[in-house]
Amino acid sequence: MANEDLGKTLRRLRRLADLTQEELAERSDVSVDVIRQLEQGRKHSARLPTLHALANGLGVELTTLLGDPPAVASGENDGPRFVAVRRAIMPALWGPPQAGVGPDFSLSRLRDQIAEAWTNYHAAEFDSVMKALPDLVSEARAATVSGSDDDRKAGFAALGKALQLGGHVAVRMGKTDLALTSLERAISAAEQSSDPLLVPMIVNSTAWTYQRQGRLEDALSIALRAADDMKKAGRTDTADGLKVWGGLTMSAATSAARSGDYERAAAMMETAETEAARVSKLPAGSDDRMISVFSPSSVRIERVRLAVQYGHSADALALAKGMRLSKDTPPSWRTWLLLDVARAHSDVGDAAGAVKTLESLRRVAPTWMQHHTLAVAIVRDLWALPKHPPGLRSLAEFLGIAD
Repeated sequence: MANEDLGKTLRRLRRLADLTQEELAERSDVSVDVIRQLEQGRKHSARLPTLHALANGLGVELTTLLGDPPAVASGENDGPRFVAVRRAIMPALWGPPQAGVGPDFSLSRLRDQIAEAWTNYHAAEFDSVMKALPDLVSEARAATVSGSDDDRKAGFAALGKALQLGGHVAVRMGKTDLALTSLERAISAAEQSSDPLLVPMIVNSTAWTYQRQGRLEDALSIALRAADDMKKAGRTDTADGLKVWGGLTMSAATSAARSGDYERAAAMMETAETEAARVSKLPAGSDDRMISVFSPSSVRIERVRLAVQYGHSADALALAKGMRLSKDTPPSWRTWLLLDVARAHSDVGDAAGAVKTLESLRRVAPTWMQHHTLAVAIVRDLWALPKHPPGLRSLAEFLGIAD
């Protein structure tokens, strides 16, 4: 369970780096008072820009500071299913030539299976994704050496999407180096397909992985470059193309905000929200399960997230008030919205509002909440209050942190 105190991890990493609190404060540009509050357990959470700064000051990845991500809840961090995923991503060097597909192979069925795996990923059903992924990658590889030229290109497109999913799974397991290997191979496959949107989609996943590693400038740079390339190539005149461009723009905004440039991030998000209104006016695209998430709802959710991360909690609550989510909003985005709203309520001193939102989160995604570091940190902060709002004890007991 992700209930290890952030302060203990921070103190351990600071001592490993042979730094005093004052030296870490100078390196990270974070006040020594914040560092002391975290290490002494008087504060259990911090905003992402602060966490990125501390991780950079310590010379570690963000995931090292925060602990294992939610997917590790399955206990598969280095178990047989994860080993099978790793072997699928990185087959043996100088192995036997890739065999072709069998007589019962169906490319449309394979695409549907990959799309279903993406649906399960967005629903945080990581165990089922890990179970299916090795066979999906293997079958896609076989499709790249079978049939006509068009069939092989379609096989490379399927392989690109399967390896992109492998990259996402690796990030969720805290294996960012493996994720980058999978994504680099996904880009190589995408370049051999006939889908012009696949490479920029995978670039977006790479930018997200860079964010997890604290490489915010790299993440910002590649997302902006890919988005600009799409504009120049006229790829934003279709619903699918606009969604991919929007995903890249939101990713760039996230990197800018975490780097401390909130004004630039806000300007990007305003542009994205304007463009998102065009999606429904364009001809319908392909299977939404295989394309970037971009809609007025997703943009608003991301704006809420950035406002919370940068300390504009009142603005975040105003943005979230009365929000209606579109049907294509993935469950993972819905859960993040609830978590961000809970954090915003907590930041403005509305403990009752935070508890009410966390209760909703528990109903929507109980397992996800139980193993998410920020959810646990918010409840820890609320539990430290002298007066507990109704419902808090039940949440604290659920997360295993009640006295």
